[in-house]
Amino acid sequence: MTDDIPIRPRLVLATTLLPDGEAGVSMLRAALGAGDVATVIVDPAGRPDAAFQDFAEGIVPIVQEAGAAAIVAEDTRCAGRSRADGFHTSAGGIAALREAVGRLAPKLIVGGSGFNTRHEALEAGETMPDYLMFGKLGADNDAEPLRRNLELAEWWAAIVEIPCIVQGGADLAALPLAIETRAEFILLSAAVFGEPSGVAARVREANRLFDAVRQGEAA
Repeated sequence: MTDDIPIRPRLVLATTLLPDGEAGVSMLRAALGAGDVATVIVDPAGRPDAAFQDFAEGIVPIVQEAGAAAIVAEDTRCAGRSRADGFHTSAGGIAALREAVGRLAPKLIVGGSGFNTRHEALEAGETMPDYLMFGKLGADNDAEPLRRNLELAEWWAAIVEIPCIVQGGADLAALPLAIETRAEFILLSAAVFGEPSGVAARVREANRLFDAVRQGEAA
């Protein structure tokens, strides 16, 4: 990767703040219809197994119909039953990630998070996941992304071919900090789904900022 080639990241959304039922579906449809979304990570967010299964089965087809990949977090059975495109483990365990890759790939996209040092990240990369994520689902309450995640993503993107996702903050005004890491994907949840109104406008704004990178504009 050369420093003079701009990287136009793609948007990943996490469903952490989506409510159950039609209210959540409406917010998700608004987001997916407003601009480029590469992936949606379907987060249990504290739901019991049965409730999460129902939630995922309602969400996954909507994501796929919009042309995005639906990745179910934490529950491999739920990922299979909902016919998701992938599985995400956030425990930060090398053995768990290796087991998931060996059992589910290449049929499913497999990625993980919870690797908080360079050494841990490199060990995780040796399991050959489809991506690593720097951040923690539900941990984007602050306006700016966590500095450690930004630093890890910038380092990773510069030296490793496996794509990475970096978690953004709760305020789109801070999105340039994540863009500057040159990560291939940026995860947003609170910044998009933090309020039930204005979801589509926030997705459009995120993509505008991504496009500005490609066009060489100031954010």
